[in-house]
Amino acid sequence: MILYGTLGCHLCDDAERVLQALGLAYKTTDIIDDNQLLEKFATTIPVLAGAGETYLYWPFNEAQVTVWLNQ
Repeated sequence: MILYGTLGCHLCDDAERVLQALGLAYKTTDIIDDNQLLEKFATTIPVLAGAGETYLYWPFNEAQVTVWLNQ
């Protein structure tokens, strides 16, 4: 699972806390480092990316992440 965000994004920090509370393993990717990601997610971060190009857009909570992961 990848959490797309950027430095200084307080919503991204909130999203990380949700993932940490669930004990999930995830990788963070800063969209600022990739023009395609910046174009795709600039106004929607934080965004979780899962298998098969599935996305969960902020806002989300622990229950929503769990449901999304089980789909």
